Amino acid sequence: MPKNISSKRYVQAIFEIARDSNEFDAWRADLKSIVGLMQDSEFSGLIENPKVPFDLKANLAEQKLGKMNQSVLNLVYFLISKDKLNYIDQISRDYDLLLDDYNGIKHAEVTTAMPIDDAEEKAISSKLESLVGGKVTIHIHTDPALIGGTVIRIGDSLIDGSIRNKLDTLKRELIGAQH
Repeated sequence: MPKNISSKRYVQAIFEIARDSNEFDAWRADLKSIVGLMQDSEFSGLIENPKVPFDLKANLAEQKLGKMNQSVLNLVYFLISKDKLNYIDQISRDYDLLLDDYNGIKHAEVTTAMPIDDAEEKAISSKLESLVGGKVTIHIHTDPALIGGTVIRIGDSLIDGSIRNKLDTLKRELIGAQH
């Protein structure tokens, strides 16, 4: 599901309910359970079938999910009624990000030219934590087009220490010097 305003509204509402009841981790676990259930192709096929009546879908979801917080079940029923239960994966990811932000945990996308080992990952994580003054969870990607170095994105901030960027900068400077 592409990020859109309706996903953010759902996530914000879920977050406020979890905050009011102080059940952040329970909501996180329940959302993950729903995501897992939607990965069952037989279940998701029935839920997404417009010919299957709402009551049958709701009963099936309740059976499969078992004992779960009534507020979570109400969310499931609501999403089923709006034909949006298949968006639960995005909702769950966005909830995780919002909860991490609430807890002061930042997420960094780290792209390197070549795979890095655990020691390098730890060093990057430690450096970023000292830079932002808090806990940072890093997500490592590789992109050989960088040639070398690292590109790091934390929120709206970008740190581009790639060889590709340095070469592009040098190229722009050389072209500018010719005029």
